[in-house]
Amino acid sequence: MSDSKIIQQFKKLYPEPKTELNFRNPYELSVSVLLSAQCTDKKVNEVTINLFKTYPDFQSLSKAPVREIENIIRQVNYYKTKSKHLVQLGSIITEQHKGKLPSDHYILTTLPGIGRKTANVICSELGHSPAFPVDTHVFRVSKRLRLAEGSNVRSVEDELCKRFDKKVWRPLHHWLILHGRKVCKAQRPLCAECTLNRLCPSSEN
Repeated sequence: MSDSKIIQQFKKLYPEPKTELNFRNPYELSVSVLLSAQCTDKKVNEVTINLFKTYPDFQSLSKAPVREIENIIRQVNYYKTKSKHLVQLGSIITEQHKGKLPSDHYILTTLPGIGRKTANVICSELGHSPAFPVDTHVFRVSKRLRLAEGSNVRSVEDELCKRFDKKVWRPLHHWLILHGRKVCKAQRPLCAECTLNRLCPSSEN
């Protein structure tokens, strides 16, 4: 199987690959990505309209009552835990980083609610450093295409990073997500409709 052919097909299918989260600055991106864990981007975009209007930056977020954050993001999965993390995140960044989101990957992973994948997304989207975030869609689609064989997220991330040039990490990350949402679905992949079926070892056709 040719990696270049897969990339060519993805380019045709999704010519402008980008995140479906709505954000205007690093603050909004970090909050949105934190909320997106185990939740759809669509739902996150719905709740952040009011959240960002009420709390437009880390400083205001740091002073927010956790109960009020809970009420705003109640529709998001694990909203209670995420509400606590958001207030803690606001406080730490306000007090220790002068209100600005750190650009260092390691420092990001030490912040409340921000794990490796979230830090990867932030670094990738803001152009801080090349990164290859692996979510459930990237994990599933990359394994079905035999682009990776790892049994866990970190091993798949390492395989993809070694296999592909850094220049393609960001678009490929989005291509795999978009394809996983629209075509290569978890329970019932639409193999008959997939333009990659001739290149895919897992195709049911």
